[in-house]
Amino acid sequence: MTIPHVLTHLGATTVKFSATHIGTATVLLEIAGLRLLTDPVFDPAPAEYRHDPVVLRSTAGPAVALADLPPIDAVLLSHDDHPDNLDAAGRTLLAGRPVLTTQSGAGRLGGQAVGLAPWATYELTVRGTTLRITATPGVHGPVGEVIGFVIEAEGDEEGQGEGEAVYLSGDTVYVDELDAIADRFSIGTAFLHLGAARIAAFGDGRLITMDAAQGAALTRSLGARTAVPVHYASWEHFSEDRAGITAAFAAAGVGDRLRWLTPGARETLA
Repeated sequence: MTIPHVLTHLGATTVKFSATHIGTATVLLEIAGLRLLTDPVFDPAPAEYRHDPVVLRSTAGPAVALADLPPIDAVLLSHDDHPDNLDAAGRTLLAGRPVLTTQSGAGRLGGQAVGLAPWATYELTVRGTTLRITATPGVHGPVGEVIGFVIEAEGDEEGQGEGEAVYLSGDTVYVDELDAIADRFSIGTAFLHLGAARIAAFGDGRLITMDAAQGAALTRSLGARTAVPVHYASWEHFSEDRAGITAAFAAAGVGDRLRWLTPGARETLA
């Protein structure tokens, strides 16, 4: 279910959590004992996906095999209709657990999919622990509905105070609506879908995900201490790599906020 969002910060206590970047925008997050999986993509690569006139090609597979995943409590799906965010193998993970996604995506997926409009909030309670997950706006060019997510935990490991939130951008370009996130939340870590994705079939060269300059500007707007790039490798339609992202963040004066995750490695963030 959705509940109204309360326009208050949770404070600025640092809460440690772990993240495993599996590939593209697929990240395993372990927060307060709950495991969340984002945008599951697990098909073997290379692979080609045709949705005329668009053709998407993957160049590398996941760093963690589907069979090696731990039990997943919920899936955060920025959108369901593009194979670089949800592929055939990834779909097998949707059954039997909550899937938070767009309203149109929930209609297509059925099952336990929950459709969230921007700024709607869902309380995920598993094994007595509650995470508050709020959908954020997104604009994915001309290619359909998308949302991001803000995740709030109840506090730090000692239960003292409330913690900073984790932000997942989803496939979006930087639009003015995203500046409201900092008004509503204290963001500690931001997972940014970068790569400057472009689709040749559209013919106009427009961005459909953020380039690094937009990502750096959004990092500054959010006030995030840490920016974690995802969604920048393993597909032909990404036009900006790690070197370009690093240079753009440095030029914007936020290079010290970048945190690169090693694919397949479980890493602690705070």
